[in-house]
Amino acid sequence: MKAGNPRIAVYPGTFDPLTNGHIDLVQRAVPLFDKVVVSIAENPVKGPSFSLEERIELAKQALEGIDKVEVQGYRVLLADFVREVGAGVILRGLRAVSDFEYEFQLASMNRHLVPEAETLFLTPAEQWAFISSSLVREVSRFGGDVSEFVHPVVNAALKQRFR
Repeated sequence: MKAGNPRIAVYPGTFDPLTNGHIDLVQRAVPLFDKVVVSIAENPVKGPSFSLEERIELAKQALEGIDKVEVQGYRVLLADFVREVGAGVILRGLRAVSDFEYEFQLASMNRHLVPEAETLFLTPAEQWAFISSSLVREVSRFGGDVSEFVHPVVNAALKQRFR
């Protein structure tokens, strides 16, 4: 497939775990594109709590029923994955101003590596703006209730992982 289709967006991340903020961003993106590929990075450097396969399965269950969404894992450079799926847009979420500098660097590098794809930033609804996967993991690890911040299947998986 030829890269650069502006009607296909890749939403990359580690998604360890997928949160309601991520789901909100997917729902915001769906009306803008013909297809949104939620792209789950293996990213062993981050030492994820869930394997790539587990994160893919959790995301598929949590995003089930949202039209035009596909979940795929990847173990290559994001630029290569974007080309592989033929996407013309890399979707990124911005929760706060503090995210901007890092996201700007990523967007600049991706523009260099895959110039046929544009980076688009979306913001989540205000009630999810403070939620991050790492915060959800930490609260869950210590027995805190994260049920309002994640899909029920993700909540069950977290409870199982950190019991």
